[in-house]
Amino acid sequence: MFKGAIFDLDGVIVDTVPLHYEAWYRLFHDDYGLEFDLSVYEHKVDGRPRMDAVHTMLPMLSTEEQQQAGNTKQGYYLDMLAAGKLKVFNSSIDFIQDLLKNNVKLVAASSSRNATFILESIDLLKDFIGVISGSDITHGKPHPEIFLKAAKLLNLSTAECIVFEDAKAGVEAAKAGGFYCVGVNRHQRNEHFLSADLKVNDLKEVSFLKLNELMK
Repeated sequence: MFKGAIFDLDGVIVDTVPLHYEAWYRLFHDDYGLEFDLSVYEHKVDGRPRMDAVHTMLPMLSTEEQQQAGNTKQGYYLDMLAAGKLKVFNSSIDFIQDLLKNNVKLVAASSSRNATFILESIDLLKDFIGVISGSDITHGKPHPEIFLKAAKLLNLSTAECIVFEDAKAGVEAAKAGGFYCVGVNRHQRNEHFLSADLKVNDLKEVSFLKLNELMK
């Protein structure tokens, strides 16, 4: 039975991808002169903890310099959040309300260290049991640690939870952990969702009743 929902945040509930991409572009391309486009973002950055992305893209830097680079990217990103550039997917909010009405417990599991701040800013934090962020894990996606910790926080088995993800690394992490995974394919990147149990373009395509039936 479907008792727990584990949500990635970026690209599933809120559209932070344009903000993250712009912040990373400013860091890697403008500040360090690296080639950086959407393809590089998707394959080396998207869905991964901030410092993992810095290590991958800037291996020539010292540990201290990498930390400074990560902080610079964070500053670019927070400036855009403060400027009110964050977009919320209303269909995801409606879906969350449907789950709450059916007593499904919710937890956010995002590589972002800004997850709590974002949920609070859109008045959703109160509806979640808790948040597992990049600050709480040792291994980033596609390692399943973040989702396993989320299930533990919900006090549910993996078989009772559904993970909602929009990134290839996140889908791989969910399946590695033994979870049922709904891939949210907003940008028609079908190759990223080959291992997802269910692929949708938007969460308006699913409901508690539909998912509960699929998990029986």
